[in-house]
Amino acid sequence: MTGILIIDKPKNWTSHDVVAKVRGILREKQIGHLGTLDPMATGVLPLAVGSATRLIEFASFSKEYQAVCLLGKRTDSGDITGKVLAEKDLGALTEVKVRTETLGLKELTQQVPPMVSAVKQDGRKLYELARKGIEIERKPRPIRIEEMEVTLVELPRVAFRVVCSPGTYVRSLCETLGETLNIGGCLETLRRTRVGPFGLDRGVTLEKLEALGREGKSALLPASELVGHLPVLSLSDEDVVSFCHGREVQSPLAPGQLARVMNAKGLLSGIGEGTEEGQCRPRKVFGIEGWA
Repeated sequence: MTGILIIDKPKNWTSHDVVAKVRGILREKQIGHLGTLDPMATGVLPLAVGSATRLIEFASFSKEYQAVCLLGKRTDSGDITGKVLAEKDLGALTEVKVRTETLGLKELTQQVPPMVSAVKQDGRKLYELARKGIEIERKPRPIRIEEMEVTLVELPRVAFRVVCSPGTYVRSLCETLGETLNIGGCLETLRRTRVGPFGLDRGVTLEKLEALGREGKSALLPASELVGHLPVLSLSDEDVVSFCHGREVQSPLAPGQLARVMNAKGLLSGIGEGTEEGQCRPRKVFGIEGWA
């Protein structure tokens, strides 16, 4: 069983909980997720099933969220589930000011990972340290805010839609907004609506998947969609055979450029990488017959 499964994650489930549940339903041990969703969050959680897990490293997609920020409250976790550290009256804060500063978040280019994140530093996950009451210094990491839209302002709440790069934390956006307005802020609700080409319209709930049982495999999308953003490298039949046997072949790829190597049937035979010598080096090989 190989493919991609888009789960509409329910609230109060960890991403690990979802993976464990799906393993039981599909009776498939080899399952991995593409980007953790916090327990309080809902929405798109793509799972790679079976041999599709070999493509996860190439699946780096922008993500879209619908979020609500609660202004005037600051917590130790950056969201509503954390311990309240400070509360402040909104005073003369206006809707216009809130909209302006929320849209201004689009200019952010760096962000410090929150202590409750799964980011590893010195081999340790930050959230594991946070659970022990340990806080360490974290270095800012580059982020990209592609789109920012304010959908509703009903103070003390502001709802927004954001499209951002992998590694961007929406809870931190809420904290930044609160700091900019000098009143504090935290994430109240979060729903992920898209990861790359995978939206909610392609997802299934755990309840629906459980009802399908082993037939849940019918909900799988082609594994090759995980690398659909990569260019196609067309090779001769002879070169495809050489590539699948681990040998470098001539190619027009730039050094370091990744590409999908397709066989004559249009199926994915592997992932190649350009070299300084004008060759294509095999990064992943799936066989001459290829994958759907």
